[in-house]
Amino acid sequence: MAKSKNNAKKLSYISVPSQIINSISSSSLQSLLESPKKCARHSKVFSFVKWGRPRLFLFILSLLAFLAMIKLGFNLDTPFPPFPCATSVGFSKSMPGVVSQEGGILDGADDTVSEPLITSVQLHAQVPRGVETVEEVEKSEFWEQPDGLGYKPCLGFGREYRRQSEGIVKNRRRYLMVVVSGGMNQQRNQIVDAVVIARILGSALVVPILQVNVIWEDESEFADIFDLEHFKSVLANDVRVVSALPSTHLMTRPVEGSPPLHATPSWIRSHYLRRFNREGVLLLRGLDSRLTKDLPPDLQKLRCKVAFHALRFAKPVQELGNNIAERMKSKGPYLALHLRMEKDVWVRTGCLPGLSPEHDEIVKNERINRPELLTAKSNMTYHERKLAGLCPLNAVEVTRLLKALGAPKSARIYWAGGQPLGGKEALQPLINEFQNIYSKEDLALPGELEPFANKASLMAAIDYIVSEKSDVFMPSHGGNMGHAIQGHRAYAGHKKYITPNKRHMLPYFLNSSLPEEEFNSIIKELHQDSLGQPELRTSKAARDVTKYPIPECMCNDS
Repeated sequence: MAKSKNNAKKLSYISVPSQIINSISSSSLQSLLESPKKCARHSKVFSFVKWGRPRLFLFILSLLAFLAMIKLGFNLDTPFPPFPCATSVGFSKSMPGVVSQEGGILDGADDTVSEPLITSVQLHAQVPRGVETVEEVEKSEFWEQPDGLGYKPCLGFGREYRRQSEGIVKNRRRYLMVVVSGGMNQQRNQIVDAVVIARILGSALVVPILQVNVIWEDESEFADIFDLEHFKSVLANDVRVVSALPSTHLMTRPVEGSPPLHATPSWIRSHYLRRFNREGVLLLRGLDSRLTKDLPPDLQKLRCKVAFHALRFAKPVQELGNNIAERMKSKGPYLALHLRMEKDVWVRTGCLPGLSPEHDEIVKNERINRPELLTAKSNMTYHERKLAGLCPLNAVEVTRLLKALGAPKSARIYWAGGQPLGGKEALQPLINEFQNIYSKEDLALPGELEPFANKASLMAAIDYIVSEKSDVFMPSHGGNMGHAIQGHRAYAGHKKYITPNKRHMLPYFLNSSLPEEEFNSIIKELHQDSLGQPELRTSKAARDVTKYPIPECMCNDS
């Protein structure tokens, strides 16, 4: 027993980092584990270790381990993709506070190990060689902002307007009720007009009633979407806003009406004021585009005050929108795309998605079965509408336009809008070129969107917030949201807003013989004045001041 103890060999151990173990191939690891008897080739080596100079061997092995650690530290052959969305559209560990594929939360802003996620639309693309670094993306001229020419908001109301305000806000005889319809942005426009009409009639405004939309079936009320108390407070010196009719007017039979298109203040007074004074309550419906865009300067300023100051989103909506925008912003500048490729959009515009003959047939059949949905000029063919610039851009056209305008391949893109007809297939051309595309569903943490489920207006409000805060915004089609954000970004200092020049650029899109370099040059030239530069409302007739706030709502030193 004593002899065996004396003859027991002393064993020495070294600590090998796990990175080195992982870097050793399975065959190499197996060769190290084989005994000398089974591997005669290594018998001399093991004999050397066992009977020769173990300290020298340990020194050599430690030196090799140190060199391997240096190699890993410099990340010379990193096995991880350089961008967070290398194989799918979604988030990775490179962005803090993001939902993982298993539903957990990925923390750590400094963790650059990428674990691409599969998003709600399950989009995949291959990362092309030669993608830009973060620094190259941020320095790209694509993010350069237009010259705002020093224009800033200025809402100084005239002396006569201020003098009349005291009597208007004290009025307790006349109460205007309005029913607004459509989607969130359409309702927003009508609320702006409702405030102005109340001012024209010198009445109080009952909080607008939001009509349930037959398409979206959203039953949200005003206070669900907008901050009601803020709305009342901001307009306190212009129009008195009340939550409901007072008891003195509850039994009153209201005067009902629907103004014609482009009604002027004088028309509104002459047609409603006498009966309004007699009955005390006026109920107006169908206000979409009913009030003229050419109003006196003070009423134009009031429209801006409502649109850009009073209509703030409700706190839960605003907070989530801000959080999602911050998540997009945390890794640098981003582009917001408002993509109008939903089924109802193709039906209403009289256009075709061009995705496949099957999808085109779906749109044609829906238009035949529901002709009332077609809002475009019915005497024009699809091709005539397309060449006239009246159709939404599809994913192929959006991709070519962004590439021509210099958008980096690694640009971070926020996708606003509903699910496109055709699902992931409709967006695949865009995804193949730009991998870092996210929607609110990708960016929201678990449970964050649950309070807004099945509420299209609240979802649209979140898209609005994230889009308004983006570095660059581009809609694939005109519409209420695009117009509202154009004005909002102008009022905020003329942040870059790309207006696709569809009518002039589409012939070049159809010319397949045009070299790419020449095509890009032509497209850039066509859009050099369509990037959100200051533009006077008065340069064209019937322009909306909430889209072009100069000169009534913004001014500069000149």
